[in-house]
Amino acid sequence: MYYDLKERFWWYGMKRAVAEYVAICDTCQCVKAEHQRPAGLLQPLKVPEWKWEEITIDFFVGLPRTQKGYNSIWLVVDRLTNVAHFIPVNTTYSGDKLAKLYIFRIVCLHGVRKRIISDRGSQFTSRFWEQLHDSLDTKLKFNTAYHPQTDGQTERTNHILEDMLRACAIQYGTSWDKCLPYAEFSCNNSYQASLKKSPFEALTPLFWNQIGEKQENLRVAQSRQRSYADVRSRDLSFKVDDHVYLKVSPMRGIHRFNMKGKLAPRYIGPFKILEKKGEVAYRLELPPSLLGAHDVFHVSRLKKCLAVPEEQAPLEGLDVQEDLTYTEHLVKILDTSERSTRNKRIKMCRVQWSHHTEAEATWEREDELKAAYPALFANQPI
Repeated sequence: MYYDLKERFWWYGMKRAVAEYVAICDTCQCVKAEHQRPAGLLQPLKVPEWKWEEITIDFFVGLPRTQKGYNSIWLVVDRLTNVAHFIPVNTTYSGDKLAKLYIFRIVCLHGVRKRIISDRGSQFTSRFWEQLHDSLDTKLKFNTAYHPQTDGQTERTNHILEDMLRACAIQYGTSWDKCLPYAEFSCNNSYQASLKKSPFEALTPLFWNQIGEKQENLRVAQSRQRSYADVRSRDLSFKVDDHVYLKVSPMRGIHRFNMKGKLAPRYIGPFKILEKKGEVAYRLELPPSLLGAHDVFHVSRLKKCLAVPEEQAPLEGLDVQEDLTYTEHLVKILDTSERSTRNKRIKMCRVQWSHHTEAEATWEREDELKAAYPALFANQPI
């Protein structure tokens, strides 16, 4: 913009004026990508004082359905010893059913926990789940929205389990639940650098002073991981009453495209900061259309608004989910054509997506559109 203007115009401080204009442009703030290190330094959790005093829980989903109806795994990991339990479940299980499994598989073996760290899944935020642990005098701690580093220990165990199941997939297929006990034993019996031993060895120390040794090993591992993470991150903070943009991730209904949501906005807002939660999280004042999303976000999802626009783009048509994603839907087919290769001819369709204009329409393959939108093509001549 500056080089285009200076060919015909000039005024004192023109380059600075152009930079300021672009910096406070609402459209630029919503669509331009940031070329900086991710914001927010790592904030390690405090090392527990005793084994099975504090646990982390998470789900490993997207597995093929077994004969017993399982399609996911519930991971429960002790934060001090890294001992893990793999419990086969179904994604449709409610909070009360998970509570029964928790009593039978965890409480019966290890007693009542003081603290539980988990994500904000609907099963864990349900009133029954919260009241159950309130009666057990267990404190529930939920991580910040869209920030898995809070629960990194379970995420790492999740990756280990995924590698094991991939290795067994050829032999077991949809009967992966049969090999789950062996995977649990292998995971708990393997050497871990953070403990300097296997979780089974850490669970049964020969001497009481070895508990302090395990705590020190975990603190050293935390310090090492924090130094690695902070090198690739930058410290960023905001003040209460500041306005920030919220980063979202567009997703199309068709999962084939390599350019998912290429023309969709990267940020929405701006929104006012109501409160600072901890060191790297903030509570935002969200509009009624975003009530489905949790209002506390990690600083890496935020970008400062330098000037609050007088008019903001409406969000009623943007259905943002709890994980800060929204789905783009095919609106209509504008045109068709054919592309020829050496061996075949491919039919293409020029389609308009939701939240896009006709000028932003994209060309997609007709066969893949038909597979994803059969109802639309039933009434659409090609």
